[in-house]
Amino acid sequence: MSLGPIHNPPVPFNTHFHNGLNDGTIVVISGAVLPSGDRFAVNFECGNKDIAFHFNPRFDTGYVVCNTSEHHNWGKEENKREMPFRKGHPFEIRILVTQHDYKVSVNRNHYLEYHHRIPIHRVNTLTVNGCVSLSSVDIQAPGGGFPPQQFPGAGMYNPAFPPQPGFPPQPFPGCNPFTAAPQQTAHYVVPYNTTIHGGLFPNKVIVIRGAVTGHPKRFHVNLKFHGGIAFHFNPRFDENTIVRNSHLNNRWGKEERKMSSCGMGFAPGQSFVIEIICEHHAFKVNVNGNHVCNFNHRVPHLHEIDTLQIEGDVVLQHIQI
Repeated sequence: MSLGPIHNPPVPFNTHFHNGLNDGTIVVISGAVLPSGDRFAVNFECGNKDIAFHFNPRFDTGYVVCNTSEHHNWGKEENKREMPFRKGHPFEIRILVTQHDYKVSVNRNHYLEYHHRIPIHRVNTLTVNGCVSLSSVDIQAPGGGFPPQQFPGAGMYNPAFPPQPGFPPQPFPGCNPFTAAPQQTAHYVVPYNTTIHGGLFPNKVIVIRGAVTGHPKRFHVNLKFHGGIAFHFNPRFDENTIVRNSHLNNRWGKEERKMSSCGMGFAPGQSFVIEIICEHHAFKVNVNGNHVCNFNHRVPHLHEIDTLQIEGDVVLQHIQI
């Protein structure tokens, strides 16, 4: 659940994670970079002054530094040399916490992943400081919003929170312009269809949170365009595999069935997080933080892929496009 966004907080800003930091927590920070100043930082901190995740855009160098400070010693920096922020311009930062890493998107575009160096159960405070003004900070904990549901033969799971409204699009030099996703409703009826505004492009990420029903046979995720299905992602419990394919010119292409060492990544009655990352040459799919497959593009014009479709033996909790 969320305690509600904090509006127009002063900077430096700090707040506690009242429900702790957990797999599935999302932090949404909206604001603007000030015209003056050289850097700002978002920190996930521990009670002993350790910093588990330091996200630090630096305008004096033109890149973003990520790091961890433990026992007053900084670790090895991880630098991202693509700067998505501009002085005097608004931004939205979304940070999804998973079991393995922090996943950061800026203005609805996937930006980076930072693997945990300090366990998330030690993190208790969020701070923001530097050359920014803040319009809102919202901490969305997993499991809020609706009463828990029970699947036959499975344990309880918590339906996820409603996503936040989209952020107005801002073009950045050297980056594809993006279109803000519309605000989704909290209920997702299966079969599910929604428009991908602006189509797909490299670094675009689609996140699907849900749970498999208690006695599943199959479900599928389709990325569609006017000419058919560009990517068909089809977990089959009756065959214990995930089939990948495309449907072009009214016919199915060659199936891909080879599995990674982590297996399907899905189980009856269990929750899941699917990330579909659109890269230059392929779709990369992670399930619960584990890479399960790549699917080379068979449709050359990614921007024409404009529809997400989900059908089958799943309950949907949250969609982020």
